[in-house]
Amino acid sequence: MTNNDTHPDVRSALRDGIARAVAAVGLAGVGLIHLLDVQGQFAETPYLGWMYIGLIATSLCLAGLLVYTSDRRAWAGTAALASAVIVGYSLSRTTGLPSATGDIGNWTEPLGLASLFVEGSLVALSASVLAIQSRSIGRVGARRPERAGVRALDPA
Repeated sequence: MTNNDTHPDVRSALRDGIARAVAAVGLAGVGLIHLLDVQGQFAETPYLGWMYIGLIATSLCLAGLLVYTSDRRAWAGTAALASAVIVGYSLSRTTGLPSATGDIGNWTEPLGLASLFVEGSLVALSASVLAIQSRSIGRVGARRPERAGVRALDPA
């Protein structure tokens, strides 16, 4: 069986499942990266430690949502969360954050670079899924993506 012999709904479901799995692993990675650094943040700047805890919890919640659904809100939340972390990292390296100016200019911290890579990948993946879903919904006679995400990435 070649790719052309596969029913479009099967291809769409496969693409959607892969995208959701990659996003869930990426979100777990964001959580892990920040878990590795949270103790230092509590010691230096407690409010940043609590922000890390919120980020970790939100990452895991979004990962759990994406395991079960391809809902646009879950994808938008993923893009927003990853973008916010990128902005926070950039601010901490340029202007500094309140009571946290020690990282200004420290662009090569290994955990920070790993975080930027994962979050940038999540933004790109989320944006592409949302664009495909919008295109799918915008077609005349097209159905909304189902909660299970079976038709969420149907590019046809």
